[in-house]
Amino acid sequence: QVQLVESGGGLVQPGGSLRLSCAASGFTFRAYAMSWYRRAPVKERELVADITSTGDNTNYADSVKGRFTISRDNAKNTVYLQMNNLKLEDTAVYFCNRPPNRAFGSWGQGTQVTVSS
Repeated sequence: QVQLVESGGGLVQPGGSLRLSCAASGFTFRAYAMSWYRRAPVKERELVADITSTGDNTNYADSVKGRFTISRDNAKNTVYLQMNNLKLEDTAVYFCNRPPNRAFGSWGQGTQVTVSS
């Protein structure tokens, strides 16, 4: 069955950096685009970034453009999210999945990112 396991979150000060990882299994990872999402307290889940199956094209939400970088390693079935210059409003639980029109019904547990001074 499909498994998505996110890791790498933590507590960081504003301006700091974190690198999130998502290990995927149970499907042909290299064949699909992948996305990172986040859900902040009392907010809906939002799409943060996505990357094509080969990694040659990426897209970002305006709120993270220029600060976050999505990448992938198809040999490791892993997608990453490098987050730099973190802001208070980046505090959320971060999830990976396929893009919205192809997302799996089951989601991983996510990884908590807390930006606080």
